[in-house]
This record gives sequence, C-alpha cells and structure tokens, in this order.
Amino acid sequence: MVLLEAVEPRFRAPSSELAREVLIHGPILRSDLGHRLGLSPATLTRLTRPLIDRGLLMEMPEQLDGAMGRPAKPLDVRADARQFIGIKLTGDEAVAVTTDLKANEGRRAERPLPNHDVAVVVDVIAELVHELANEQEFCAIGITVGGAVSDQRVVDRSAYLGWQSVHLADEVEQRLGIPVTVENDLVALTIAEHWFGLARGLSKFAVITIGAGVGYSLVMSDKVVSGSDRGFGRGIHFPLDPTGPLCFLGHRGCSTAMLTIPSIRAQVEVGIGASVSYPDVLRLARQGNPVALTVLQVSGRALGHFIAAVANLAMVETVVLAGEGMSMLPVVEDEMWAAIHADRDPEADEIDLRLDDEGFPSWARGAAAAAIQQTLDTLATTP
Repeated sequence: MVLLEAVEPRFRAPSSELAREVLIHGPILRSDLGHRLGLSPATLTRLTRPLIDRGLLMEMPEQLDGAMGRPAKPLDVRADARQFIGIKLTGDEAVAVTTDLKANEGRRAERPLPNHDVAVVVDVIAELVHELANEQEFCAIGITVGGAVSDQRVVDRSAYLGWQSVHLADEVEQRLGIPVTVENDLVALTIAEHWFGLARGLSKFAVITIGAGVGYSLVMSDKVVSGSDRGFGRGIHFPLDPTGPLCFLGHRGCSTAMLTIPSIRAQVEVGIGASVSYPDVLRLARQGNPVALTVLQVSGRALGHFIAAVANLAMVETVVLAGEGMSMLPVVEDEMWAAIHADRDPEADEIDLRLDDEGFPSWARGAAAAAIQQTLDTLATTP
C-alpha cells in the first residue's frame, strides 16, 4: 500500500505558519490572517512584531478592514529581504535563476554539463552560483532533478543523470558553504505554482507537464500530495489511446508514447523520412504538413483525455499545464478541448486550464521555491 503524505512538514511553529500564510496569501489583513490561523488579535500581534522588526514582514498602506469596520494595514512579505538561487539539472545542462523571497526571477544563466560525474556537476553548479552572485548573500540554493529524492538532500535515483544515492546537498554545501535543498523537479515546480505562480491561493489543483517526459502532480487541502513512489514518474504510462504508438517500454498509446517530444518527433520523422526538431514539427504543422499536423492533432486529443482523467479522478477544477512540450497547444487546442468535453460529464464544471509557458526557467524557479519553503521555518524563528 502506498501511503500519501504532504511534502511540507506536518508540524510548524506558529510564527512559521504565520509567515507561510502571509507569503502565499499576502497582502492580507490581520483579521483575515487571524481567521485563517485561528489566532486572537493579541497573539497575532505578538507573533508578527518580531517578523516585522527583522524585516521579514512589512505593513502595507491602510485599507478598510471589512471585518473590523475600520482602516487597517495589511501584512505582506518583504520580497527583497532574502535572495535565493534555483538550479534545474537536465541530462544536458544546468539552468539557474536568482529569486527574491517571493520567487520573483532576477538574473538567469545556464551552462552545459560536460558529463554526469558528480564532481563535474558540482563544478558547474558552483560556476553558476559565482556567475549570478551579487552584493546580497544567497540565503539558500535549491537544486532539482528528475528522479527520486529523499530528505531534500539525497538523489536516490536519477535515470538521465545515471545517479544512485548521490548526497548532492552535502557535496554542494561543502563546496559553497550555503544551505542546499534538493528536490524532485515536478514537486518543486508544483510548490512554485502553489505558493507563487498560476495556482497561488488555491487549496487544490493538479499540474501536468510534458517535454522529454510526462509529469503529474497534485495539491489537496493546501499541500502537495506525495508518497513512497515520489519521483518515480506517476502518470508517465497512463493509457490514452489503444491504437497509439509504443513507448520505450512497449506500452501502446500511453502518455509517454502520445505526448512526449521524443515520441512526437520520432513519429513525424518516420512519416516524412527526415530528421526534425520539435520546433520543426510545430512549424510544419502550422504550414499544413499532413504528417506533422496529424501527429500533433492525435497528441492534442490524448492530452485532452489525460487532463479530463486527472480532473475526473482527483476531482479538481484547476489544472496547470507546463513544460516545453506545451508549445503545441496553439496547433491542437480544438482537439484537446473536444477530448476534454467528451470525457467530462455535461453537468461538471468547466476545467480551468492555466498555462505556464516560461519553459526551463520555470523549473529553475521551482528549485528556488523549494529552497524558500524549506528555509522559511528558520527565517521565521531565528532572531
């Protein structure tokens, strides 16, 4: 039996929980904050004052408090109080962005990975950190990989890096002397969408990503859902088309076979007898090439079936779409929605689709968001 749990800690100190609520929902009136946390005005004042004095929170200009009937100053996080860096590792490169405490992107850099030797990858990470450094210290570094991660420190398994039991956080901390959080890339992206992105403030939603692979993640009751199979690619072989192509493991018409960039490219290459990139496929489809257009339209229908299945089974109304593969949407949007409507009950609410089209920088921003989440307890409780 797979036990599901929340990614975030089960227990948080009151000041940490307060900082979290302001970070996700701010600017927020004290009356609303007290209601969300079940705190009295006196307790709320006692907890917020040290956070304001340390520059972590700030009071915004007055506005009318509907609950109290008088002007009040909402609380918000002082975004520039801390600086973070997020790094997304792929099989070919490392993409890095700096962010503030609200995960707003600052500077950006990327470097190729000469190979997957751990020492070489750590060298690349250090180069990126030094390149993006400025006069403000980095509070923490977030690093994400595709694969299984434990304790937000150890890469238990990453197929595309060829890693097993790599203590990546220890390696980078020893090199740079900065706290490091390591996380599965999809979990980190979901944290970023939940705390700072397209799903900010929502207590339940799903995330679907397509690119080199397929990702699926879920937030329920305001927490990212996880379990013992975290990082092992839930959703990558979900059946979508019994007549579709085979994936690399021999599953016919699964999500990997129907949606991933390598599979789409391979199908078009067979049809036209030439090598093509994914942008080539999109261009050919827009030009009316029958092979490229047909392959993408079939993929668009499969994506619609996948979205509907997620919404139906998880009972969510909002689905965030992300990943470089989603650039096919302008070509296949009609097919996607037709499949969604075919699989949804006519009385069901319309699915709220939200597209994150930032590409790889979104994944790096997710890495920073994971570091912010992990560091927030320390920021809120350390004088």
